[in-house]
Formats: sequence, structure tokens, C-alpha cells
Amino acid sequence: MHEIHLFTITFFAALVGVVPPGLVNMSIAKTCVDVNPKAGKQKAIGAAVIVFIQAFLAIVIAKEIKKYPDYNDSLLFIGVFVLSIMLIYFLISAIRQKSIHLEQNSSKNRNYFLRGAVISSLNVFPIPYFVLVSTLFTPVNHIEFSIQIKLLFSLSAALGSLMTFMGYVYFFDKIIKQNDTIKQYSNYFMAILMFCLLVITLLRIYG
Repeated sequence: MHEIHLFTITFFAALVGVVPPGLVNMSIAKTCVDVNPKAGKQKAIGAAVIVFIQAFLAIVIAKEIKKYPDYNDSLLFIGVFVLSIMLIYFLISAIRQKSIHLEQNSSKNRNYFLRGAVISSLNVFPIPYFVLVSTLFTPVNHIEFSIQIKLLFSLSAALGSLMTFMGYVYFFDKIIKQNDTIKQYSNYFMAILMFCLLVITLLRIYG
């Protein structure tokens, strides 16, 4: 039962975590426009593989943190600070509606799987994000950090991210045409998500 709970929470956390147009998903959308959807899918899969690795590193870090309750409390306090900054960031981004800089078109490199992996590697945000997710949503002293759990956590994170990436592949035309509108509302959505996580973190600290 706990494994299902962990998979579900991590899956949806990863899915919504990459909803706002950003470096990775807009790079995938741009590839669909400049090349074709097949190339975009290859880039999406490459990016998801990196998310798998990042999530695995995150839960390994979370395991070490869980060994020391003092460090766990410190992480939660750090989480309050990080989530507060992210909340402000997404609100400001939604209000300003800054345009997103897409990658430049290049027809020389045809290995789009590798390009997706490289682009995803440049985005290090998933590591602290998944550390925080695993800390917030796993009951204290009730998770066994076995290799199966680590792989399950990583797989759910990768699949959740891949689903959003594929959404950009299939709806890239509307995403490109309505970029500013989507960015505005997705950033408001992410601001709400950060606020909810902030409340949960405070409850874990003072509850």
C-alpha cells in the first residue's frame, strides 16, 4: 500500500513539476516545430532518463537525511525558504509574462535522445525538488530505502515527467502559438502548488 502511495505522489509531483514552459519542455516543443514530432519524442525520452537518475540521487540523499532527525528538521526549514522563494518567483513570472527563450534550431546533430539528455542535465532543480517531495510525503520512520523503493520512486518521477513532456509533443502547436497565455496560467498554478507544499512543510515542522 505504501509503495502505491509513494508511486502516485511522486508521479503527480513530477507531472506538475514540469508543466510550466521551461528549458526542457519548450526545447522539446521547438524540436517538434523545427523537425518533427518523432524527434521531439526522442528528446522527451532522453530528458526523462535523466530525470530518473536525478530522482534516484534525490532519494539516496533523502535516505541519508532520514538517518539524522536533526538534519531532517533542518531540511524542512530549508524547504520553507526554498518554497517561499519559488512561490515569489512563479508569481512574478506570471505577472511579467516573460517570453521563453527557445533553443536555436540545429539540423546537424540528429541524436535527439542525447540532446534531450543533455538539456535535462542542465536542469538541476529536480534533485532538491524530489528530495523535498520524498521528505514531505513519506511517513517518518515508515519507509524502507530498499533498492526496489529507490527504483520505484525514480521510475514514477521519470514517468510523470515523460507524460508532461509528451503532452508538449502532442500539443506543441498550441503551446507555441499561445506561449504567453499558457506560461501565465501555468505559473499561477505552480505558485499555488508551492503554497500548498509550503503549508504542508510548516505542518510537518510545527504539527
